[in-house]
Amino acid sequence: MSAKLQFQIEETIKRNRLDRFLFEQITEVSKIFISNQIDAGFCTINGITEARGYHLRAGDAVEIQIDLTARTSMTPEPLPLEIVFEDDEIIVVDKPAEMLVHPSKNQKTGTLLNALAYYLNRESINSEAVKSKIVRPGLIHRLDRKTSGLTVVAKTQNALGFLSRHFQKRLVKKKYLAIVSRIVADDIGTICAPIGYFAEEKIWNVKADGKAAETSFRVLKRFCDKTYLKLDPVTGRTNQLRIHCASINHPIVGDERYGGDEFARLCLHAAKLGFYHPVSNCWLEFESVPSFDIKTFSEN
Repeated sequence: MSAKLQFQIEETIKRNRLDRFLFEQITEVSKIFISNQIDAGFCTINGITEARGYHLRAGDAVEIQIDLTARTSMTPEPLPLEIVFEDDEIIVVDKPAEMLVHPSKNQKTGTLLNALAYYLNRESINSEAVKSKIVRPGLIHRLDRKTSGLTVVAKTQNALGFLSRHFQKRLVKKKYLAIVSRIVADDIGTICAPIGYFAEEKIWNVKADGKAAETSFRVLKRFCDKTYLKLDPVTGRTNQLRIHCASINHPIVGDERYGGDEFARLCLHAAKLGFYHPVSNCWLEFESVPSFDIKTFSEN
């Protein structure tokens, strides 16, 4: 049910961005949902529609029409989580294959962020908790729905900003393990192919005018008709590892979209994740065992 919320800006709040102010005030829904409401014209300042980056002034009257019951990534759900590490700033989770990281247009529940919204606020969900104590899981990077493995999520705005900058500057170590079709001849190599979006086919793929993308690989083991690879994404484009493996005629097993051999799941796993801690600045590194069974291929 839609509600009309009104706020009067005090002297101490002036110069704050509109979206950040509302994000701090409205804890029932996600920041993305609030931003979308502003963009759609459901928020006014002194009766006038403003952009989300508007800097508030003392005396401004803010009014927003918003559905506080909308199912978003902040809708808590008691779903199982495999937690690898957690402190006051971050949480590292080993995501299973087939779990969406965040809600999409077609799926609003059952995602990693829904699970984290519940886990991080489990003590206050059924109590009269102070709004400022609510923890909003901050998504820093994404794993495909079909990809399993390690992902880090921020618990504070400081951690979100710090790690987002480090991901953009490529100060983070990410290693993936994959089973690909056919025998890869070279022991090591680099795949450089630009990636772009084909609107008519609604698919990401190698595209001449796409964004530059680079992936390094190393062969770990060769089976009779498949290869076990370690993949190092130098850049971070959408579906990059799946696209790059397919571009050299070695699609990932289970990747039907890009021509991989049929299998019960996509054989791609985020096995190593390393980054600097947002407060201590100490280097943290985590490893995870692939959730697909390598023995299945070695026996072929």
